Amino acid sequence: MIKELKAYEVDPKVKIVILKGNGKAFCAGGDVLASYTCMVAGHWSYGMNFYKKQIMLDYLVATYGKPVVAIIDGIVMGGGAGLSLQGTFRIVTENTVFAMPETAIGHFTDVGSSYFLSRLPGFFGEYLGLTGTKIRGAEMVECGLANHFMLSKDVRLLETALDEVTSSDTKTISEIISKFMHKPNVKQHGAFSRLEIINKCFSRTTVEEILSSLESEAETRAEKWILEAINWMKSACPTSLKISLRSIREGRTQGLEQCLIQEFTVGSHIARRTVSDDFYEGTRAMLLDKDRNPKWDPSKLELVTDEIVDRYFSKADEDYMESLQLPTRSNLVDTMRPKL
Repeated sequence: MIKELKAYEVDPKVKIVILKGNGKAFCAGGDVLASYTCMVAGHWSYGMNFYKKQIMLDYLVATYGKPVVAIIDGIVMGGGAGLSLQGTFRIVTENTVFAMPETAIGHFTDVGSSYFLSRLPGFFGEYLGLTGTKIRGAEMVECGLANHFMLSKDVRLLETALDEVTSSDTKTISEIISKFMHKPNVKQHGAFSRLEIINKCFSRTTVEEILSSLESEAETRAEKWILEAINWMKSACPTSLKISLRSIREGRTQGLEQCLIQEFTVGSHIARRTVSDDFYEGTRAMLLDKDRNPKWDPSKLELVTDEIVDRYFSKADEDYMESLQLPTRSNLVDTMRPKL
């Protein structure tokens, strides 16, 4: 994809680039199991080489010199979100399902999510990142993750119309897309309608305080979404939850480049097991053996100290573990702003 995108960028015949999935999903994420298998059988650098290319691809899309139209018709999670949500036009349908479920396998919300989740209204990004909650296309538009909604049956018609584009002018492309737009049917009790309570709980300083706040809410309103959030956070990797919270919080004051570089640093420590085996254990339990009974270390939130979390964010001190070097690009536009 990197090779093709670089070629299209300098090809005068190419006016726009369309990203879409080949099947029922846009992209359910990176092949975690394949990466895990390579690292276990060989060396941690195998997984990190893929991870580096993935982040480079996300950055290329975010800084692309021509409009990128991401047609997200189906599941978009993890790495799929990192790729598509950097596009100029982010189109979703009634089939779209978004989630960032990394904390369930001992990983953290990455691929640029410390940038795009931190830009969502209030503390909605923390809610999505810490609970792995799935939201539909209509809610993605409502909260700002996507900017256009259309019906799946019209996707082919849109592609045909875009095939006729003779200019890279975003206004012209926007006008074409708008002809196929459909008013989303936002559920009255959807995730984004709970923003007031979400802000109340997820604005807390620590993961422990967030969980405690949710449990207090559950005592007075035993709503399904609150119980699901509590259950997820209690089963997720404690260290991953704390890394993700810090990553999203710090992302609010960082540009995309800073976010990606910092996420790469955290990912390097995870792959190298410099602090914990949680990612390897979580992948084993959830994706390989599928016993769904990972043994986290530390096993409880209160045992995950600030010092432990700090180690994941510390710069590499070995010669063979380099910091991420992003190429100089001139087209990066911060399309999202923190909405606190």
